[in-house]
Amino acid sequence: MEDYILFDKPGGAAPADRKFLEQLGHRVMVCPGPAPGTMCPILTGEGCALAEEAEGIVFELDLDDAQHREILARYKESLRTDVPIRVIVGPDQAQKYPELVRGLKVLTHSPVTGDLDALVTEAEAADHQA
Repeated sequence: MEDYILFDKPGGAAPADRKFLEQLGHRVMVCPGPAPGTMCPILTGEGCALAEEAEGIVFELDLDDAQHREILARYKESLRTDVPIRVIVGPDQAQKYPELVRGLKVLTHSPVTGDLDALVTEAEAADHQA
């Protein structure tokens, strides 16, 4: 399968810099998060092939939502340690959930080209070490 970056993004909208990632040879997959009233498969024990096979993840779901926090915690526990994860946080969320975001790269803005370039560089370095 072709390499891809997974965006956990409310509403499932494609990221603005999708073309940049595609020019670097990385597909973009988008997960809108669990639908209201449903559980994310990674939390039910089914697992999530999208997350498990991604070479990098941009997590933009709302950390003030308990299920979203649990998804991020599960990523940290269950994904390969070489999968780079960027977490986009709202105002004060990094201070509100310090244990959850510890060890992850935290952004307080939507990722821009430089952020995505750094993510891809980390993912490619991990691929070369594997």
